[in-house]
Amino acid sequence: MGGFFDRLMEWFSHIATEFENSFIKEDRYMLLLEGIGVTVKVALLAAALGLVVGFIIALCNLSKKKGLNVIGKVYTDIIRGTPSVTQLMIIYFVIFASVGWPKWIIAAIAFAVNSGAYVSEIIRAGILSIDKGQTEAGRSLGLSGTQTMMNIIIPQAVKNIFPALCNEFITLIKETAIVGYVGLMDIQKAGDFIKSATYKPLFPLLATAVIYFVLIKILTVLLGKLEKKLRKADNR
Repeated sequence: MGGFFDRLMEWFSHIATEFENSFIKEDRYMLLLEGIGVTVKVALLAAALGLVVGFIIALCNLSKKKGLNVIGKVYTDIIRGTPSVTQLMIIYFVIFASVGWPKWIIAAIAFAVNSGAYVSEIIRAGILSIDKGQTEAGRSLGLSGTQTMMNIIIPQAVKNIFPALCNEFITLIKETAIVGYVGLMDIQKAGDFIKSATYKPLFPLLATAVIYFVLIKILTVLLGKLEKKLRKADNR
């Protein structure tokens, strides 16, 4: 019996030492905190820019003008048909190679370009889901096509596509785990750095997974509450 407890205490001591080496020694936990900040700001800026890009591309795809329609479809096909990590590296090392912008802003632009293609399809589907009678009603009231779209169609479409946009944002947070390819210290890169420094993968990988899970869980709860408020407002 005593041998079992000795082995158990030895195991706990080993785990405690590994934990200390992974996070406490040389203040390595600060790398993870820095990584959280980088991940959040890249994802937020990318989501905001991606929404703008997606809206513009959606309008191009819905346009009756052949030129705009072709631009929208080509953009969507290329972005959706190539890996996001390849897009990130092209935008960072080629397109913005000589621009002295902060790395995280360039990374956010790259993710916005990628996300915009998916957001455009979500917005396009949302607009098409609105009954054509809404457009006819707007035009009969003397509104122009643009006024009808902005004041009648888009507000209704936003409520329909909000859950899908939330899912896209959540996916975007997880996709930012590749920013380490351009030298940014995000959550994943911080975990990799700790793993390389300690040669112990358990705690760095667990910490990375837990941090992503907590961030996404918090975001899911907040977006869920916002969605409920939108539904309540719609039912009044």
